[in-house]
Amino acid sequence: MEPFKAYQINEVDGKTRADFVVMDENQLDAGAVTIKVAYSSVNFKDALAATGAGRIIRRFPCVGGIDLSGTVVGSTDSRFSPGDPVIATSFDIGVAHHGGYAEYARIPADWVFPLPAGLTLLEAMSLGTAGFTAALGIVRMEENGLTPAKGPVIVNGATGGVGGLAVDMLAKLGYKVTALTGKEAEFDYLKRLGAADVMYRPALDLSRIRPLDKTLWAGAVDNLGGDVLAWIASTMKQGGTIASIGMAASGSFNSSVMPFILRGVSLLGIDSGYIGEPYRSRVWKRLGDDLRPRHLLEMTHRVRFDELPGVFDSFLKGKARGRVVVDVAGA
Repeated sequence: MEPFKAYQINEVDGKTRADFVVMDENQLDAGAVTIKVAYSSVNFKDALAATGAGRIIRRFPCVGGIDLSGTVVGSTDSRFSPGDPVIATSFDIGVAHHGGYAEYARIPADWVFPLPAGLTLLEAMSLGTAGFTAALGIVRMEENGLTPAKGPVIVNGATGGVGGLAVDMLAKLGYKVTALTGKEAEFDYLKRLGAADVMYRPALDLSRIRPLDKTLWAGAVDNLGGDVLAWIASTMKQGGTIASIGMAASGSFNSSVMPFILRGVSLLGIDSGYIGEPYRSRVWKRLGDDLRPRHLLEMTHRVRFDELPGVFDSFLKGKARGRVVVDVAGA
């Protein structure tokens, strides 16, 4: 293997610094599967890690990128052979184990999965951790009894990667979806993804949230946390279910137990990072089938590997829309 390009995150004088470097095979982490990376993606977590805006990296130096797709070039595990198209997302990738922002990666075999039928390597990264998280939330809500017949579903943070994908997937499944966003300019975009209605978040009065308000939603995908989640909980229908996926607004949640006791509302925590088998493969299989978003290409922006550092700022400022795929191999 020739020396290769990587985007490495380090700590210098107590500050996070990320730069392109040249690595060789001996610098790869331990793992049974060596992959020639085709694509990675950018998630909010990646932006926090690369800039130091969040204490995400648990080991320095570390190649960033919590997602990758590519082709196996070497394996000591019988489940994988050279030439196999694969994906690897979540676990410690990009935070405590060298990740997808490199032309090669070596990954533990239990973190690697065959490319799902119905998806290309590019499409798999258009989904990435964001798509897996959205799909996992929907699957968990379905297991908790949610069906389109139960009533409308609300998705907040709807222009982000997880939010936009959730809107598209839910609409495809037949749900009446309301997208909640703070970006007036994106109303038409959200309706193109399948939202039946769009609500403007600043129009909500979150200063006075009642323990129980008018019932509106059978289901909810929450990417924000904080007061928005408290308001959603207060407006859930009897037996409603909430998938708690993110905390882009706040990690705090000041609510009342009343929705959960008097209306039987369920709050489901969605851990896409470490959930294992057989769940992970089952969710990815559905992402190549009935949960495959209809507008995946429209919500995906593709950047060259050398353009990667310029992408993070839009995520940190809440200006990113949809998904960003990094063309690591320059295909």
